[in-house]
Amino acid sequence: MSMHPYIPHLLADIKAVYRNKDYVVEEQAPASIEEELEEVERWVTEGEPEHSFGYYCGLNAKNFPPAEQLSDEDLTKVCDAFRQMLYSWHTDIALPDALPLPLRYQFMVGTLDEKFAVVNTGFITFDYCTGYAPDCPFKEFCPCLEFWNNKSGSILPF
Repeated sequence: MSMHPYIPHLLADIKAVYRNKDYVVEEQAPASIEEELEEVERWVTEGEPEHSFGYYCGLNAKNFPPAEQLSDEDLTKVCDAFRQMLYSWHTDIALPDALPLPLRYQFMVGTLDEKFAVVNTGFITFDYCTGYAPDCPFKEFCPCLEFWNNKSGSILPF
């Protein structure tokens, strides 16, 4: 099967938005452990960030074709390129191993519309599973389902 004609352009667009090593959020290093703890508390209590990931990286989810228009090979190429781009932003996405490729693609593209805080150190992970399987967006692919369906009443796998 041949590559969708839009894929080379999409891959080039993804590669073009790798985070530039010179792109640094202005931060002052805390002078003491107390200042560092205050900064962490401020980060946790401030609520969600102002802008989406797409705002920072420059990609728009609307420019990605629907998964059903792409072959598995195309989806794999885009997902691999997208994940590498996420890494350049000190970011990842937590997806179940069993998640089908079209859903994997949809969740990855969906990160562009998610609120995002740019970090210089550490890593941010887009994580959609709260551990409460009945409301999980991964539905039957939620890795927590086996614990929820465990008839022994224990949340432990043994």
